[in-house]
Amino acid sequence: MGGALSRSLLDALQAPARQSASLEATDHRTWPLPETSWVMGQTWDELLFAHWRAPADALRSHLPEGLELDLFEDEAWIGVTPFRVTGLRARGLPPLPLISSFLEVNTRTYVTAGGKPGIWFFSLDAESDLAVEAARRIYKLPYSRAEMRAEWRDGRLEYESRRRRGARAAIRVAYRPIGEVVDPDPSTLAHFLIERYCLYTEDAGRLKRAEIHHEPWPLQPAKAEIEKNTMPPSGIELRDEAPLLHFSARQDVVIWPLHDA
Repeated sequence: MGGALSRSLLDALQAPARQSASLEATDHRTWPLPETSWVMGQTWDELLFAHWRAPADALRSHLPEGLELDLFEDEAWIGVTPFRVTGLRARGLPPLPLISSFLEVNTRTYVTAGGKPGIWFFSLDAESDLAVEAARRIYKLPYSRAEMRAEWRDGRLEYESRRRRGARAAIRVAYRPIGEVVDPDPSTLAHFLIERYCLYTEDAGRLKRAEIHHEPWPLQPAKAEIEKNTMPPSGIELRDEAPLLHFSARQDVVIWPLHDA
């Protein structure tokens, strides 16, 4: 127990330097870094990217005006991504104990506006009341509080989330990496889905964008046993096929404030 706690503390202390260092790698970006200052750092650990093809019209019905659904070879996709947030902090400050780490799962699709491909979140569930409230207020994102747990057992990460209120969205999955880290070619589906450098949201009828930066994703093929998945919003049916699965051990991220898209 003491060793795990020490490693966790050391990791939190190292997170700010890793997050800031991500700005040294920019050649992979499709547009330049913003000229303004980023405001938040985060580290994302032990991610599963699970993707399914989905009916484009159903996805479009959930998008605001001015946002276009982004397709890969005429196919639309929806993703569900469980992970752990660590090292959450405001720029210039260290991660704060007890509030800088929590579980999160997001449900998303892929969109574009003004020549910048990004992410549209249908929902984001987290186990932290503070994170949910702050993200709803500052980034106008559809966060919800959920009961969540994650534990490594027998070489798999057993992850479970159940939303507290409203639509009882839930996921129960066990997953693990099954191969070496690969760098997806820009022409591949994996690159299209995962290498995204902004998010979109809506505030009082106005389309907003928040810029994001990180190094290229270190992806591994993954295996997952999905026992339950009711995360997609009403009206969006997943295709009856095996999902496309990827695992990523860690990504250090910096995020800019919202602005008009």
